[in-house]
Amino acid sequence: MLCDPEYRKQLPLDDLDPATVPPDLPAPAVPNPAGRTAAHVRRLLAEHFGLSTDRSAGHAEGDSEDIFTEFTELATRAEPVSIVVPDVDQAGPVRAANEPARLVRDVLTPLAATETVQLLADVPRELAAELAGALPHGQVQLIDLDAPEWADPEGLVLHAETALDRASGAPERSRALPHATTDPVARRALAEALAERAAGNRLTLQLAVRSLLMPPHGFGPPEPTDAAALLPGSIGEALDLHARRLGADPQTLRLVLAPLAFAEGEGLPVQLLAPLATAVAGRDMSQDVADGMPLAAPFIQTVEAPQDADGTPDEAPSVGGRRPLLRLMHPGIAEEIRSGLPDVRDAQTKIATALLEAVPQQDWSRADPYIRDHLAAHTLEAGLLPQLLTDPGLFAHANPVTLRAAIEAVPLEQLGAPARTYLRTAPLLTRTQAPAGMRAAFLESAFVEDGLAPYAEALHKLGFDLPWRTLWSAPLTGVRAVTIGVLRQDSPPQAAEAGAEAPAPASTGSVHHPVAAFLVPEGTPGARTLPSGTDGTPESRSDRANSTDLTASGEVGLALLHHNLLTPEYLDADPSQVVQPSEKARAAAPYGLSRDADSLRVRVRSRATEQVVTTLVSDTPITGAALSPDGVLVIATERGVTARQILTPVITPAPAAAT
Repeated sequence: MLCDPEYRKQLPLDDLDPATVPPDLPAPAVPNPAGRTAAHVRRLLAEHFGLSTDRSAGHAEGDSEDIFTEFTELATRAEPVSIVVPDVDQAGPVRAANEPARLVRDVLTPLAATETVQLLADVPRELAAELAGALPHGQVQLIDLDAPEWADPEGLVLHAETALDRASGAPERSRALPHATTDPVARRALAEALAERAAGNRLTLQLAVRSLLMPPHGFGPPEPTDAAALLPGSIGEALDLHARRLGADPQTLRLVLAPLAFAEGEGLPVQLLAPLATAVAGRDMSQDVADGMPLAAPFIQTVEAPQDADGTPDEAPSVGGRRPLLRLMHPGIAEEIRSGLPDVRDAQTKIATALLEAVPQQDWSRADPYIRDHLAAHTLEAGLLPQLLTDPGLFAHANPVTLRAAIEAVPLEQLGAPARTYLRTAPLLTRTQAPAGMRAAFLESAFVEDGLAPYAEALHKLGFDLPWRTLWSAPLTGVRAVTIGVLRQDSPPQAAEAGAEAPAPASTGSVHHPVAAFLVPEGTPGARTLPSGTDGTPESRSDRANSTDLTASGEVGLALLHHNLLTPEYLDADPSQVVQPSEKARAAAPYGLSRDADSLRVRVRSRATEQVVTTLVSDTPITGAALSPDGVLVIATERGVTARQILTPVITPAPAAAT
């Protein structure tokens, strides 16, 4: 508050002890790690200080693959820089993935080791010890606010007294408040009793005050006289005493709050509280929850979050308005409730099962956004996540930030093939912030690339309007360029002798056989040496990405490898017999193709209107692209070559109005 210029203007600095007021210096960098990965926090710092970055092609912003220059650039600065990192315990989109530890090891430790960095971080106690142990002796000062030297009993009394005084000044509540809050002398005595029982724990005191003020009839008769019996000395006592004051069973209160103790993200939708409490309790809790809001009120808060209608990441604009969520006031309450359960993993298993059963007909497009985005986090802590990761619909609809974080917390050897495909595709999904339909399209291609055709086909049956169907994928490396043409032969083409690289022999062809040709290094199995003196026909500059003149590169040591355009089979074809589409044929084709300068994106356009029909984004640099007149897109990357049939209808111009 004293460092941020806007907050500083609001404070009565002249009334404060000068020894406690820092000079008016530039505000420190304050990256907020709540809900973010360590790599995301590192990116925020790099952007704040203008550090040079070297993000690998295709890697998502803020993902673990981001490669930044180390903080050595900060070490070269003439003046020290100040960085404040609060709430390290809240780092990460998935609680069980242990992102706070990664943040300490990957970000805070190298920052603290940089001589020009002055770092202040709010770190869990066990991680603070680890951070201090990783650095030279004397370089870290640990400030444990629970230590006696930082105790402030008078401040705690003033905290309670001020809260009680504000409540007594609210006209709509004054009639319901007890004498101990409205009379200044009694209020001071109550505040002192609250602070003494709280023994320095500010959260305990805060919960005690809220508990006293929220019941509809105040304390009720009689007024509190025995502080030891009526005022809490811990978070657990605050829960139990509040329940007894309202004539309820303390265990019932804990069961009502249990789903919130396990909630992920911003909080739990109101309508899920009763079914999840029922699951944890093993009995119907519907009425307890319905009647229990006054009981739970001191310990919960309502927040509004974007209503995410299609599963886009949190960074993307919301399209569905806002909806109320419930969450506990403080993580310490969640820790208290979880610690009181006999088996945390069993409770998470029951919650995960209840969430899965709440998906209408297992249709993820109709699932509550909380279930869709956070079910993986619950199953992770239950130890059941690998069993969940077989549903292409979940992969497409779930928020890729949270789903990826949960999957990455599972040892790779425990993941099935579909989950591994998702994991390698997730950086593309998060980088593009694509909606569910485009995520399904990217995953459809990835499944074909990894030999999981049934999963790709399943995505076509889930109601998505996919922009393409992936026809085949060839795991070739070293492809320099691709082109599409027609093989003119009097006899059917034969399968190439490509060893392990070539699929089974091709089926019977035709006189005009559509083929894709790849420019590859000499020695590639099945490839033929470029014919000497072949006169390629380069395409026009305006449509340069539609085809490639494979003979115009001037490079030596290259060969041609042919592949059936429509089916997954190589062809043993004479390069001189492959004819590229004419300029006239290209001009008459409904689609055109353009490539972005970053080599990661190609766009299919309607020739008639120049509007983009679909955009393909790659997670590795594109080395070649070609588009057939009938809309088959062939893309070569560092990983291999893939063919996609464009399904999006071409856009035609509207007819001119009659005059």
